[in-house]
Amino acid sequence: MIKAFFVTDLHGKIGRYERLFAEMLNDPPQVLFLGGDLLPHRLRPVQWGDEMIENFVEDYLSKRFLKLKEKMRNNYPEVFLIMGNDDARSEEQYFIDGAHHGHWQYIHQKSIPYKDFIVSGYAYIPPSPFQIKDWEKYDVSRYVDPGCISPNEGFRTVDPPEDIEHGTIAKDLELLVKEKDTSRTVFLFHSPPYRTLLDRAALDGVMFEHVPLDVHVGSIAIKRFIEKYQPLVTMHGHIHESSRLTGQWRERIGQTFAFNAAIDTPHLSLIKFDFNDPSSSERIVLDI
Repeated sequence: MIKAFFVTDLHGKIGRYERLFAEMLNDPPQVLFLGGDLLPHRLRPVQWGDEMIENFVEDYLSKRFLKLKEKMRNNYPEVFLIMGNDDARSEEQYFIDGAHHGHWQYIHQKSIPYKDFIVSGYAYIPPSPFQIKDWEKYDVSRYVDPGCISPNEGFRTVDPPEDIEHGTIAKDLELLVKEKDTSRTVFLFHSPPYRTLLDRAALDGVMFEHVPLDVHVGSIAIKRFIEKYQPLVTMHGHIHESSRLTGQWRERIGQTFAFNAAIDTPHLSLIKFDFNDPSSSERIVLDI
């Protein structure tokens, strides 16, 4: 058995993090996945006890994971994380530094061996209506849904390190997998796959210039990727309300078990699963 915890879209909420750490001490996992949108809003100060946190990664996350490592000792899990579309890419170096210090592994656009499995990560989402574009790319083409803003517009906190003009999520994923056997690969995405139980947004009846908006807002590229390569497990977030609207937080896509751990209530949504038996996965919703 390889027990894994998966959380996402914590958005810098101290209560959610502290509840996660308490659960890890109570029921230690061997692996922890954090699926992006980990930081607080850039303009909102965060208070931890009597301290005002200026740099969330350095002043809170790194310190808390170090303390957790001291408490858990040999039970400290492998921690894999990516960023999300609400996380300013100007903060990415702090996550990379945290990886160098051994707090976690930063796996955006990486594939890393773990026991008899491979763990891969990918943070980009398709074009959205939001202005910040650090973690957005065209999906399968340069088409942008009505009401959404092109990745070439909006603003970025850093210059893009990749070709945004011609790059797509679809191309990135093909490069990431390189035609390998993915039947024992676990993928950590931020975006959910398109037209599934995991990407349902609250857009019913919403129009943009007389055009009804699609209520499914996930990635076509990620959906096609899952259908083609059939990884063991895929993890997703981004669409907080999807599980409330569909009543489901997981979906079977062929042989792949896909999970969305995001939630739109002030709780911690925690998915627990076993690498060797993902069909036994469960979601628990914890008060904070």
